[in-house]
Amino acid sequence: MSHYVTRAGLQVAGELADFVERQLLPGLSLGADAFWQGFASLLADLAPENRRLLAVRDQMQARIDAWLTARRGQGWDNAAWQDFLREIGYLLPEGPEFSVATTPSDPEIASVAGAQLVVPVMNARFALNAANARWGSLYDALYGTDALPGAPAGKGYDAVRGAQAVAWAAGFLDQAVPLATGSHAEVTEYVVQDGALVATLGAGSTGLADPSALAGMSGDGAQRSILLRHNGLHIELVFDPSHPVGAASRSGLRDVVLESALTAIQDCEDSVAAVDAADKVLAYANWLGLMKGDLTESFDKGGKVMTRRLNPDRSFATPDGSTLTLPGRAVLLVRNVGHLMTTDAVLLDGQEVPEGLMDAMVTVTAALHDLQKTDGPRNSRSGSVYVVKPKMHGPDEAAFADRTYAMVERLLGLPFGTVKLGLMDEERRTSANLRECIRALKDRIVFINTGFLDRTGDEIHTVMQAGPVLPKAEIRTAPWLSAYEDGNVDAGLATGMRGKGQIGKGMWAKPDAMAEMLTAKIGHPQSGATTAWVPSPTAATLHATHYHLLDVAARQADLATRARASLDALMTPPLMGRRNLSAEQIAYELDLNCQSILGYVVRWVDQGVGCSKVPDIDDVALMEDRATLRISAQFLANWLMHGLITETQLDESLRRMAVAVDRQNAGDPAYCPMAPGYDGPAFQAARDLIVQGATQPSGYTEPLLHAWRRVVKAA
Repeated sequence: MSHYVTRAGLQVAGELADFVERQLLPGLSLGADAFWQGFASLLADLAPENRRLLAVRDQMQARIDAWLTARRGQGWDNAAWQDFLREIGYLLPEGPEFSVATTPSDPEIASVAGAQLVVPVMNARFALNAANARWGSLYDALYGTDALPGAPAGKGYDAVRGAQAVAWAAGFLDQAVPLATGSHAEVTEYVVQDGALVATLGAGSTGLADPSALAGMSGDGAQRSILLRHNGLHIELVFDPSHPVGAASRSGLRDVVLESALTAIQDCEDSVAAVDAADKVLAYANWLGLMKGDLTESFDKGGKVMTRRLNPDRSFATPDGSTLTLPGRAVLLVRNVGHLMTTDAVLLDGQEVPEGLMDAMVTVTAALHDLQKTDGPRNSRSGSVYVVKPKMHGPDEAAFADRTYAMVERLLGLPFGTVKLGLMDEERRTSANLRECIRALKDRIVFINTGFLDRTGDEIHTVMQAGPVLPKAEIRTAPWLSAYEDGNVDAGLATGMRGKGQIGKGMWAKPDAMAEMLTAKIGHPQSGATTAWVPSPTAATLHATHYHLLDVAARQADLATRARASLDALMTPPLMGRRNLSAEQIAYELDLNCQSILGYVVRWVDQGVGCSKVPDIDDVALMEDRATLRISAQFLANWLMHGLITETQLDESLRRMAVAVDRQNAGDPAYCPMAPGYDGPAFQAARDLIVQGATQPSGYTEPLLHAWRRVVKAA
């Protein structure tokens, strides 16, 4: 239980007050009294509206539940469904055409297409790794993953495996930055002469097919590098004949380094387990360290203490003799929490305050440290603060976010539009009214992003009373999903986001399946998305190759003329109708989802791990966070409601899968087994998420997870 101190009429947890006054504010012109008075006024003005908007969600869902219940078994009538949604204000009319008017932001956000990382900001090591993933070794990414067939032999350097990586990289260079004649695999020497790249092949020489692709050089002698540019992204050829890889290369090429994660989201939401003031302070402190540039993390690796810190910028001499300085780090966005949750880190009139309002005030204040820098490494060279706002339902909630950050700007003395917002298009009412949501944020929006998992969770919860939904894998091929993904891009292009902000796609969930990712994830730039989420720095480097192979700007120009995605398809829920499943199919789906839920929840509740690689029922590691949990819990809640499974079957599956999850975690000394008691907080939380899933607000998992995590922390 927190000890509270009084600040501007607020009861503030002691650890939060200490953080604000001893870490957050020193170095800023903003005093403690001004901060707390401003925060108190923010809460007084906006907390009532926050509560009203949440009440609207509940009222709409109650009316939807009643309408669907009354028509259950009558067959689906999509026209009547849409008429009803318009009647209750769920589907809104679209206004006249418009274009977003966001003031200039950094090119990594506005105009250059590339990979994006999402990491839990509570983990300093992960946070730093993501920030430093701006540049990555293509050779390493290929050598150490299944992107290449087979695996390295032995413990030392495997020259055969290395040759595979070198050959793959040469083929990539031939596509991204081809030579006028011949292949990069044949080059025996690269030099820059008279401002041009000259490559020697056999007895002759050649240049780049596009001479303007040469961007710069660094170093001299044998250890040097040549910088190339393609589709706005940089490729660094690193030479070192004394290195084993360079020694085996006829040109002395030791590595091909790619500009990889252009941007990274430091997450305060789905990938963290922050349930009290102490947790929030840890998240805020790491974000502050990133904004100040002084965050470090030390850890033991192989008996040696290693320290991570932010990478410096990189400088190159350009062909015309000037200096080119490129950021050494990804441009960072911070994902605040949504409108739903409250926090006891601050009490107003004895009541918890909206956590999203606290996030807005604290994370933007932390970013003032970056904004006041005038030279050297900075997060935003355009003087922007980038905030991603998740889980908003419709235009009114988007307008509330705009009002929130405008007020934060006024309180902190920032020009209007300094805070740029990312809109997560992951709730049904938002995707159905996406253009109007963008309109509500048109002066500060820089990012829209689809999220299949949360969006599916909300889809199931919205139509919970209509009937059983399709098996989870089949939902991915249902008509609404392609309409959702296409409609997001259509809305971004139609509202003028090209050159103003990112149109993004979701996470690659298999962090160890890089060969599959290389085949599949090029679909994201092909869809017109300028960014897409990846689970690791290595994945960012491999995904970066896709943005060289495909010109997203040209692809968007083609897509801008296509027919708009179908609203009828978007509004058609993935219901089974009169279809029946076999007992074996139902049993498999039950075990599959119970295992997934338990594998994630046991780490969240018992250890406070909000995002991790969780083995699935077949021991395949998958990236899991609260979004994956939401879809699995809502899916089983739906089948339980409609009698495809019984509570007895559910309990039997949970017990079986608890044994399997215990086995999968047997090597973790901090792990607390769920079997044979099946009565610990984690097991109970997993069961509650299913049994109570139909009554949870919008099907969100946070209320139950937070309650059970607090039980563990209190013990």
